Amino acid sequence: MSFETRLKSIAQDVDTLLEQLLPASGSRAPRVIDAMRYSSLGQGKRLRPFFVVESASLFGVERAQALRVGVALECIHCYSLVHDDLPAMDDDDLRRGKPTAHIAFDEATAILAGDGLLTFAFEILGDAKTHPDGAVRSNLVLALAKAAGADGMVGGQMLDLAAETASRPLTLDEIITLQAMKTGALFRYSLESGAILAQAKEADRLALVDYAETVGLAFQIADDLLDAEGDAETTGKRTGKDAEAGKATFVSLMGLEGARAKARSLVEDACAALEPFGKKAETLREAARFIVERKS
Repeated sequence: MSFETRLKSIAQDVDTLLEQLLPASGSRAPRVIDAMRYSSLGQGKRLRPFFVVESASLFGVERAQALRVGVALECIHCYSLVHDDLPAMDDDDLRRGKPTAHIAFDEATAILAGDGLLTFAFEILGDAKTHPDGAVRSNLVLALAKAAGADGMVGGQMLDLAAETASRPLTLDEIITLQAMKTGALFRYSLESGAILAQAKEADRLALVDYAETVGLAFQIADDLLDAEGDAETTGKRTGKDAEAGKATFVSLMGLEGARAKARSLVEDACAALEPFGKKAETLREAARFIVERKS
């Protein structure tokens, strides 16, 4: 099965499971469920759940378990997008080719939908259906809380907001730190969670973490390139925001060609990190290449 086929297959499975876990009817607060579904169903390429499923498959973990973890992670990712798009943050009106949640509903509903997706993620992980071993479930919850919290995604967003009013632009090292938190932390979890589910040996877990951190950085460089060169119709979101805001990015500091070269180098490093898994990890190698070649 080709990489693109596997990616689409996992995305479809994620949507199917999320649809089951977030039914359209039966809620005592239907409006917030509607907004949660609007913000999460049929959205994006599902790269993070893809990485969960593929990393877990290296160890023979049941796909159903990996998909539940992937859905939980996607709920966190979607909640972060809902909140990032709010007027108090990035103030965006387009996300994945359609109006953002606060435009489609209203700001208060968007905030609550984000809160709902955040907490729902931990409800999914805490359920015995995700893994029969309570210690494994606890480790999954702890790792995701760390990745999504003040020392991870939330902290990275805070650094990003602070940079907008700072007296000087960020240095390259500061951007790398910011993105390792804001974007990279969830990528790390997506790969590490497969090892957690499998109760894999430490060396294998660390190899996946190495791959994840490198891929996460490559993903952000690719995003910066898309913001600089892409168009809203193709990417599904407003482009040119970074330059308009005078924001320091990999592109502004390294130039287009320098950023592209760095992304390609990171892909090579990511593929090398997968050496312990041999041919079993070929799909993950293809994923690294896809990340820097994508157009949206």
